[in-house]
Amino acid sequence: MSTKLDGYNPTTFYLELERSGLITQDQAEIAWTEHEKRGGSLSDILVSLGMLSVDDLTAIMATASATEIIRLGDMVPDSRATRLIPKALAQHYDVFPVTFDATERQLTVAIADTNDVVAMDQCRSAVPAEISLAWRLASKTDIKDAIDRFYGYVLSIDDILKGLRTGKMDDAALSLRGAEAFAHPIVRLIDALLADAVHEGASDIHFEPEIGFLRIRYRIDGVLRQVRVLHKQYWPGLSTRLKVLSGMDIAETRAPQDGRISKLIGGHDIDFRAAVQPTIHGENFVLRVLDRRKSIVRMDQMGLSDNHMNTLRLMLARPYGIVLVTGPTGSGKTTTLYSILGEMNTEGVNIMTLEDPVEYPMPRVRQASAADNPKMDFANGIRSMMRQDPDIILVGEIRDHETAEMAFRAAMTGHQVFSTLHTNSAVLAIARLIDLGIPVSVMTGNLIGIVAQRLVRLLCRTCKEPYEAGTVEKTLLGVPSNQPLTLHRAVGCPECKGQGYRGRNSIMELLRFDLGLDDLLSRNARSVELLAHARSNGFTTMAEDGLSRVLAGTTSLEEVARVVDLTHLSG
Repeated sequence: MSTKLDGYNPTTFYLELERSGLITQDQAEIAWTEHEKRGGSLSDILVSLGMLSVDDLTAIMATASATEIIRLGDMVPDSRATRLIPKALAQHYDVFPVTFDATERQLTVAIADTNDVVAMDQCRSAVPAEISLAWRLASKTDIKDAIDRFYGYVLSIDDILKGLRTGKMDDAALSLRGAEAFAHPIVRLIDALLADAVHEGASDIHFEPEIGFLRIRYRIDGVLRQVRVLHKQYWPGLSTRLKVLSGMDIAETRAPQDGRISKLIGGHDIDFRAAVQPTIHGENFVLRVLDRRKSIVRMDQMGLSDNHMNTLRLMLARPYGIVLVTGPTGSGKTTTLYSILGEMNTEGVNIMTLEDPVEYPMPRVRQASAADNPKMDFANGIRSMMRQDPDIILVGEIRDHETAEMAFRAAMTGHQVFSTLHTNSAVLAIARLIDLGIPVSVMTGNLIGIVAQRLVRLLCRTCKEPYEAGTVEKTLLGVPSNQPLTLHRAVGCPECKGQGYRGRNSIMELLRFDLGLDDLLSRNARSVELLAHARSNGFTTMAEDGLSRVLAGTTSLEEVARVVDLTHLSG
């Protein structure tokens, strides 16, 4: 008997299959007998005999070879990757180029057999030496399907648009999937736009119909940026395709609809939360890009100052009570909450969430969506979760009296509760809770802390320009007018696409409730008194945190003034 089979030791491979409960010893012997009779791949024989599914076999092979599995079914192709591996080579060796990372100079390739050294050597020879290869395991069926679907078609947005202007469009193909659908230029255009938005780091994609044209804009670093303007004639086809992908009713054009799209882009699973709204010029379509890689970060990577990090850890050290994160839509509240949950997500605690909707799945966390269940609103959901033996509860948003009451009831019964609230500052969250009907006596002793935050764009490191601060700027920053002060401003270069900014970071204020603050709260102290006490314990406002970033040269004064009120500092 040969000592190797498909690159694996047969005994080890059989044991792995039997341990998984996928085949019996008798089945393994049958497969081996067939292999000795007709040769070929053991994996192909197991599948052809009906003993294993393709997915089961791929999972076992991934475990045996310690290679990550990649799913190609909903993949959006990367034209830069497919140009690096010729179609003939891909077909002959069952490989498919998934994505090319230009920054890291790395090509990710899916392969059906991670021990096929000949296939790997041929790919290595076809690709320039300065580009490294990263291998992922996929089933042979998925790879062959991807080759048929994506090779032979133009994939860039400009080339697809050129084909749209000169070719005919069959609307029936917009509801199809697979190779037949990909032949339609509208299908390829949507895929290309989604991939382009993810590569550009967009958080939202806007499809906005006007009288005679369609405007496409990305929200990048919190600011909308126009990327394309198309003729209005393409919008019916584009909107139909988006509705098909989102699971919406394509016949409904007069009512708002919501949906969700999942795609494999750049080798990573990306979700898009879709919402369509009828307007006077047609249906307006907005996609929220949910990229887990960027939106779930460790607390130590959030860019907090040492003072803020220490304050936040003191808040989390309290075993029960409620922590509120406040700010407008798009201020990073969900990212902060998920980062906190990631820090606390250990085997010893039961974390349960109720969100609207669930944006990012997390391991070990029991997540429920209020949006998907009309019989479970936030208040009913909290009531139900308290019977599930939770240690930590996350409520997506406190928006009414009943939800607020149930959240505080959970905090009063020995749970750590996290939620969001829409207010302009940490101190104003107290007035908002009173407005929602929560008595001061209930808040006292149960509020752990309030985090208020905004997101500011970071100056591009390549092109930011130093300049001497003026009198008004020195006044805002608390610097004497006769003292020299160098600040930085945005310029714009190819690296930042002419914007002058690349990336964002949060500026925060963290109001931690101690005995003194609880005492003031119980006596209905005014916001000014609460703020004065907090300041005596090291509290800094968002404006002050933002100005410290300006002095550090990471952002500009104009950017901080865009998101927080600095006028009270000038008086």
